Amino acid sequence: MTLISTATKTKMHIASGIVLLVFLTMHFTNHALGLSSVSMMETGRAFFNQVWRSWPGTILLYGAILVHFISALDAFYRRKTLWMPIGEVLKIGFGLALPFLIASHVMGTRLEFALSGYDRGYPQVLAVVWATPGNRLWYAIAVIVAWTHGCLGLWFWLRARSWFPRIAPLFHMAAVIVPLVAFLGVYAGGRFITSLPPFLDYRPKTDPATIPSILAAFYLVLGSLIGIILLMKIIPSRDRIEITYFGSKRVPISPGLSVLEVSRAAGIPHVSICGGRGRCSTCRIQILEGLEGQPAPQERERATLASIGAPDDVRLACQLRPNHNLTVLPLVEADGLVFTAQNAPDKAAGRERMVAALFCDLRGFTELSEQKLPYDVVFLLNRYFAMVDDVVEGTGGVVDKFIGDGAIALFGLDTPLNKACRQALLCAARLSAELEALNRSFNAELDTPLRIAIGLHAGSAIVGRMGHGRAASLTAIGDTINIASRLEGLAKEHDAELAVSAEVVRQANVTFIDHTSQELSIRGRTATVETWIVPNAGEIERCVTTPAAGMNLNSEALGKAS
Repeated sequence: MTLISTATKTKMHIASGIVLLVFLTMHFTNHALGLSSVSMMETGRAFFNQVWRSWPGTILLYGAILVHFISALDAFYRRKTLWMPIGEVLKIGFGLALPFLIASHVMGTRLEFALSGYDRGYPQVLAVVWATPGNRLWYAIAVIVAWTHGCLGLWFWLRARSWFPRIAPLFHMAAVIVPLVAFLGVYAGGRFITSLPPFLDYRPKTDPATIPSILAAFYLVLGSLIGIILLMKIIPSRDRIEITYFGSKRVPISPGLSVLEVSRAAGIPHVSICGGRGRCSTCRIQILEGLEGQPAPQERERATLASIGAPDDVRLACQLRPNHNLTVLPLVEADGLVFTAQNAPDKAAGRERMVAALFCDLRGFTELSEQKLPYDVVFLLNRYFAMVDDVVEGTGGVVDKFIGDGAIALFGLDTPLNKACRQALLCAARLSAELEALNRSFNAELDTPLRIAIGLHAGSAIVGRMGHGRAASLTAIGDTINIASRLEGLAKEHDAELAVSAEVVRQANVTFIDHTSQELSIRGRTATVETWIVPNAGEIERCVTTPAAGMNLNSEALGKAS
């Protein structure tokens, strides 16, 4: 039994990394003051020292360094393979190299101050940095490695957050500007110091051999720890097992690796759209031999396999960590497919997002089209599609696709879910109003006015570029999309313009004054869905109010509420 759970270790690693990144940001900002003057750097250092040389600051900083380094070693030790994406290679490699790069600077400032009371200021440090080209190069490498490691760690932590794409440009800008101004500040300060006559009178009160001896011991211990772990990864384990890929190759491994990790390490193409998190079934394999006695599927794997009705001999490669020999057959053809959705160019592609989905469809259009000439039908449909596209984009959504005489729209690709739901409700109201205007335009040509049915639901969906070649387009799949489609059919059944799930209404934080929700059954689902049936969707813009302010849900209210 482990003393600390994996989740707790992850939280400790992240928390310590945030502390260190804050320290680096403040330190590099202090360097940037050299663009003004060295005296400004010293003024900034006085405040910096008040924070980080106080007892709370010292405990927080060096505690974070210790926790971060130990957790990094632990994660490196627990890795079953040295194969990893280039981003992780850089993050781990820079993290392990960083202590060697900054140890002399830390011991020459903080440790020496603790042992002797001598406080090196910016003039002394800049004179040392600018003394030789080698020192300048060492400083530059240390800054780049430290900052890159911190930014990569922050990116790995935040990249899966739905809101991160909105702040990504600011993140990238800060990642470049902070070290750049630090370099410029040190350059300006160093040039100024070296232009002065020699002034340094540095006579440490400690034995001159003390700091170098401590530094050498530190390098020895640190290098030994990393070296031992590397040897443990390289030296073959006695209890190795074999994974045989049907029709391909046999791969010897140490127990503990997932089948997906084995595929990647051996260079065997293996699809995994979700990145190996058990959130999709694309990495599924059939166990041809060796299934008996293997670890049983955990909750996430069981749910994913159940969703596709997989038989007992099918497992997820990313979740199965075999404990004895196994023969497997990947079930999803890898040729021509993108293995990880992060490679897709669209910023919203291949990610699980919280969205509001709108389905709308013309009612009775099939009968109408049978009575008109084909060109007239095309003209009428194009006018209708243009109206839908204008309304959807005007309320902040994106048209996913047009199907027959219907359309699918998504809201929330660039906005929080609560705002997306308000946008979707407003879109439904506007579609109803614009369809009335379209009916007035074609009054002379239509025996009966066009009618619309709309379904609205909100929740998680996989949004990505799907299809092949020129037919590939941004779309969404998942239970949320299916329910929205079923609600559109439910609106037709109740002879209403709109069927909206209670989830959309709750997220939008609005109230339907003249309507009540109902628990309704929808096709394809055993559970009921709480649904609001609205005969005339155009009423929403007048009668939907926010509980707090009582505003109508119009464009002005939408902006204020968001």
